[in-house]
Amino acid sequence: MSENLSRNHLRLVVMGSGLALLLVSAAVVVWLFSMTKKVSTHPDGSVRFESLAGWAGDDHGAALRTFRRSCEKIATRPDSEPMGSAGGMIADWRTVCESALSQSEGISAADARAFFETRFKLLPIEGGEGNVGLFTGYFEPEVAGSLTESIGFSVPLYTRPADLVRLDDQVPRHADATGLKFGRVVDGEALPYFSRREIEQGVFKGTVPVLVYLKDKIDAFFVHIQGSSRIRLPDETVMRVAFAGKSGRPYTPIGRILIDRGEIAREEMSMQSIKAWLKANPKSADEIMWHNQSFIFFRQVAMTDPELGPPGAQGVSLTPGRSLAVDRKLHGYGTPFWLDTAAPAPSGQGDTPFQRLMIAQDTGSAILGAVRGDVFWGSGPSAGAIAGRMQHRGKLYSLVPRELASRLLAAKATAVQ
Repeated sequence: MSENLSRNHLRLVVMGSGLALLLVSAAVVVWLFSMTKKVSTHPDGSVRFESLAGWAGDDHGAALRTFRRSCEKIATRPDSEPMGSAGGMIADWRTVCESALSQSEGISAADARAFFETRFKLLPIEGGEGNVGLFTGYFEPEVAGSLTESIGFSVPLYTRPADLVRLDDQVPRHADATGLKFGRVVDGEALPYFSRREIEQGVFKGTVPVLVYLKDKIDAFFVHIQGSSRIRLPDETVMRVAFAGKSGRPYTPIGRILIDRGEIAREEMSMQSIKAWLKANPKSADEIMWHNQSFIFFRQVAMTDPELGPPGAQGVSLTPGRSLAVDRKLHGYGTPFWLDTAAPAPSGQGDTPFQRLMIAQDTGSAILGAVRGDVFWGSGPSAGAIAGRMQHRGKLYSLVPRELASRLLAAKATAVQ
């Protein structure tokens, strides 16, 4: 949503001021040290699990339960399907997933840790900017809504329109004509889909079904940003809506617009500060939100387990604090990652280390690059309070099935000779 806010914490350390250091919590100082500490490696170049800061204290059982949900989906995929740009094929993950699914639900913490350490090798991830990248957070909002339109509920969440198509699934030249993956085809001509402004100003004219009506257009905008929501209806029942498609128009983070205009200081940028600005400036809110032309469409999904989130892009229910959105072009869904970063403290004061085994189960328009991720924090206001303030630098390591990892490391060694 904006540039990394954690640079402020790094500045406090670099300043050399005793007062500045007092402002940084002891936990964050420890985390900063772990970020600069070199991990130890095996002779083949893979990282030693025990050298990771925080590895021994993580809840490996929770990570294994999350991984098992991904494996249930992986089990349905063909062997020849790629698992990201460097993750081999589904066939390379078949055995480790079968092993995961055979583990007992009540597996001990020690056995869960041993599962990952004995079946995977740990490989560092590097991107175009090195081995440190940006990690943000997202969540599932809970907002008031109604199945019927009224004065109090007038902001629609739409279902996916029938004329929204994936252009490269139609004719490749259609995608080339617009430069977009999604759009519409009218009389044989490829056109971009309608923009956020056009849709909100009524271009559909009743032709696209409405799933539910919300009270507030700002709430609706952030439901679009998050891609899902729990909707509390007037009778106190809760329905869950999830991503069904996107217009294909470019995604523009409006936080950047507000910074460039001097409306919000860079160091104060967060989801919360954007919401507050939009509510305080109703005459300018539409114009600012229309800068983000991307528009999201929704579907209703069952809420089978209230402790889990909506389905992510992999098609499995997201696990708070364990599911990670990644760049789908680079990483395969179901890949376990060790994430070493920091996150806003639940108290709202300062940051705390976030060193945890995560599973790639989702993606997002703004999640681009090898060392880039979005942590799913759960549902409701408390999750939003953390997710909206998370913009921190961190490192990422992938857990790769041992046989595949050995092939990748051998190929890398040959390439540098």
